[in-house]
Amino acid sequence: MSAARFFMARPIWFAALVLLALVLLPVAVWLDLSHLSDVSLKSQATSLNTVITDIRGYYAKNVVGRILAAPDTKTVITHNYADIPGAIPIPARMSLELGDLIGQRGETVGYRFVSDMVFKSREPHDLDAFEVAALNRFRTEPAEKRTLITEVGGSIFDRQIRLAAPVVMAEACVACHNTHPESPKRDWKVGDVRAIQEVTLQQPIAANLFSFKYLFAYFTGAAIVGIAFATLQWRQARAFRRLNSELEESNSFLATVSMKISKYLSPQVYKSIFSGERDVVISTERKKLTIFFSDIKDFTVTSERLQPEELTRLLNEYFTEMSKIAHEHGATVDKFIGDAILAFFGDPETKGPREDAKACVAMAIAMQRRMVQLNTEWRRRGIEKPFQARMGINTGYCNVGNFGSADRMDYTIIGAEANLAARLEQIAEPGGIVMSYETFALVEDGVRAHALPSITLKGISRPVIPYAVDDIHEATETAPSGVIDEFSDGARIFLDIERLSAAERARLEGVLVGAVGALRRRQEV
Repeated sequence: MSAARFFMARPIWFAALVLLALVLLPVAVWLDLSHLSDVSLKSQATSLNTVITDIRGYYAKNVVGRILAAPDTKTVITHNYADIPGAIPIPARMSLELGDLIGQRGETVGYRFVSDMVFKSREPHDLDAFEVAALNRFRTEPAEKRTLITEVGGSIFDRQIRLAAPVVMAEACVACHNTHPESPKRDWKVGDVRAIQEVTLQQPIAANLFSFKYLFAYFTGAAIVGIAFATLQWRQARAFRRLNSELEESNSFLATVSMKISKYLSPQVYKSIFSGERDVVISTERKKLTIFFSDIKDFTVTSERLQPEELTRLLNEYFTEMSKIAHEHGATVDKFIGDAILAFFGDPETKGPREDAKACVAMAIAMQRRMVQLNTEWRRRGIEKPFQARMGINTGYCNVGNFGSADRMDYTIIGAEANLAARLEQIAEPGGIVMSYETFALVEDGVRAHALPSITLKGISRPVIPYAVDDIHEATETAPSGVIDEFSDGARIFLDIERLSAAERARLEGVLVGAVGALRRRQEV
């Protein structure tokens, strides 16, 4: 899952991410301002140090130097020049007073000219750790490797930088300090570090905030848009979840309903309707179909001997087994009419008239074979006269489609060919299959059958020659070992030898011997 889909599926996480970004934005801006202040302060301190150094150098060379170089000059150059009329300060004193003057201009700029070797008449300078370390470093490093020393400090609300530069003894300074009676050292050399010049700059970070007013305005607008977008996404996600929940409930309901509806339709019709292949409108087509019709022999007599609950269970079991076989062979089960089944091949799916006819006959044979097995099971359950099915098959043109009204319709077939299939079923023997010549002509290469006497039907001018299918039960599953199940008009034999006691077997053996004798005597007559 991509990051976009992940956060779209979890809008609360997306809103939390946006909120975190908004919270971290001021932190990022503050850190950038802190860095910007450090860079700016260092640049300003370096520039100020350079200016003061140039001023002191200019003063020492072009003022003090020129006075000292003049013969018979009366101008005095001393550190206590204020006490002597017409005197001027030495460069070091000038630097100290310049620092005091700069310090008076504000709290954000400071300047110090400090040394650990002051004249004896002056108060010692109070040096902190940074200043002591800077002096020691400048005195120990070679002159060509000396660089400015900086220290950056402050709090999260303001920044401060301290910059230290060495004050090197020039030739004029060396001559003065080595001969001055108050000098703490008399062996100064040109290039020695006597003191440090320290520049301190301080700047509140908040002072730079207004420099980014347009950027802040932009981010504020972006934050508002982001919050609005996150809120919208969250509301849409809630709406989508509600809709998805409703859709799931609707789909579950529709699936349940469709499954229930499918029980009232054949699989082919159900599939064609729900896949959009067939419109639910009143319309018919004329097609060549193979029609199958079956019912149960003496169903009324059987129903009178069974309780309604048992009859219902038995009939539903029969329809279930037959429908399963019909579905396996691709039949469209039209309807159940009492104890009868109407099915056909050729619509909505077809493999051609010949293959449809072969599939229909194969289905009928499979049904009759299954009926043998069912009869065995039913007799074991105590059913004295189980069902015996008769089946009729015909091939011809029928009108097939939706019949009825705009409010209620039925997918079925009508035509004389469907009536002929029902009539053929009526002349079939129990457990037998009768088909018309039109069907026989399509399947004769794979099915054995013999012709029956011709019949006539109302609405059909020609005589109809029916064909009874032979060898229906060949290659079928044999009855369970020890079971004899034979029936015909006037005879019904069912023996389950394993369930008989020795006395019953002996008694029945006598009955069967007597029956065989009766049959033989009847044949002799």
